Amino acid sequence: MGFKVLSAEMSHETNTFNIHPTTLQCFYDRFLLDGDQAVAARGEQNTELAGLLETGRDYDWDISHVISAAAGPGGVVTREAFEILTKPLVDAAHRDWDGIFLILHGAMVTDFCDDGEGEILRRLRAIVGPDLPIAVTLDPHANVTKAMCDLAQILVSFTTYPHVDIRATGRRVAELLQRTMSGDIQPRTLRAHRPMLEEANGGRTDIGPMIERHALARAFETRKGVYAISINGAFPCADIAEVGPTVLVTCDDDTAAHRLIAETLADDIWTRRQEALNTYLTSNQAAVAARQWNGDAGPLVIADYADNPGSGAYGDATALLAALIESDIKNACFGPLVDPVAATFLGAKTKGSPVTLNIGGTTAPELGGSPLNVTGIVKWAGDGRVVGNGPILGGLERSFGTTAVLEVGGIDILIVSIAHQMLDLRQFEAFGIDPAKKSVVALKSMQHFRAAFAPIAGRIIVCDSGALCTLNYSSLGYRNVPHPTFPLDERSAD
Repeated sequence: MGFKVLSAEMSHETNTFNIHPTTLQCFYDRFLLDGDQAVAARGEQNTELAGLLETGRDYDWDISHVISAAAGPGGVVTREAFEILTKPLVDAAHRDWDGIFLILHGAMVTDFCDDGEGEILRRLRAIVGPDLPIAVTLDPHANVTKAMCDLAQILVSFTTYPHVDIRATGRRVAELLQRTMSGDIQPRTLRAHRPMLEEANGGRTDIGPMIERHALARAFETRKGVYAISINGAFPCADIAEVGPTVLVTCDDDTAAHRLIAETLADDIWTRRQEALNTYLTSNQAAVAARQWNGDAGPLVIADYADNPGSGAYGDATALLAALIESDIKNACFGPLVDPVAATFLGAKTKGSPVTLNIGGTTAPELGGSPLNVTGIVKWAGDGRVVGNGPILGGLERSFGTTAVLEVGGIDILIVSIAHQMLDLRQFEAFGIDPAKKSVVALKSMQHFRAAFAPIAGRIIVCDSGALCTLNYSSLGYRNVPHPTFPLDERSAD
């Protein structure tokens, strides 16, 4: 038997402007699994855990995976949830290990500290001491702190957005942990940070400057003593001191040459901070585009960037839907609209029933639109369980909770109880909606949708409906970020 490795997964991306705290139930709503359950459910899909297990088999590791837990992006994580989730890991850390493998997001904020991942690592180091190898996988929307880099030797993020290399990243990090435990390398992770809320394009890697940056990073990784370079676009909806893009260099020592790599890539992020790739339409402008679209080349996909549940928005904004209804758009679908009251009401109706009710707009009507009074036909109602089949969610289960489809005019509206962004065609198809056959597909997501929806799209446009994840950052009321921070404080590149 090879090395003994302790592993755990705790993932949350915290939108500190979201008024709903992230409780233990929020983790149950996405997934909260003990070790055996996690291996069974997530051990063969596009997950970091699958990459870890694959590498562990190669090296005959004795892996003890104690927990996998993730909640949908939302408000600050409660202390109660944090303590319950970290307890299995902290308890297990008292045993003898050769290394620890952590699957984290990198943007967790709790109601008692701004750096959830740093707190997890601090608690582990208090038990295992300063030298035991700890390897961490991160989402490239992490707000990586100095403490995280001080407390873990290896921190490596996915290289793609949409995130299609999750399993590959797990394997890559596990390989570095193997080399560290065997004494082949003695890594540490250096960090460069820039005073911005996020990289100008949110870290898009399908087009734009991130392609060049990652090519340069891979070239730098061929240098002696450089093991991994991570470029993090950051998560801007976190009102914390260490928000912002970072470049991480996992390497053998803190040398001037290694620091130069990190600073060179970070400088490029700063210098090109104005180079936006997306053109953000208003809801009315998006509706005009929908009215003009003939659909011959495939559906017009409209992404509501600002009401993306995948960034902690409420998912109940109605501005875009209202504009589409007002424009009398036909052969369209829209989703998800998060409204558990409406979903439950519709669930009690029979298929084909005509109904009139208010939908959406209840959480923050001033952000993205008020409740809509609509009349429509119930087309589907039931349990919102989905098993994905696309590049990101393939084989993984998500649940929208109580779910209904309401046809209003020519629009099939997917109304759900649990917020998820649109990542997979099955999130429509499972409820009787075939997006490939629609003329217009309106969905709530920023970028991840592209992995599954770009292949069917005739055109993609992006909308800022004014909801919680609006690009109008000045409207959110940041208090804790340092100043100057771009774009809150305009300043020259010099």
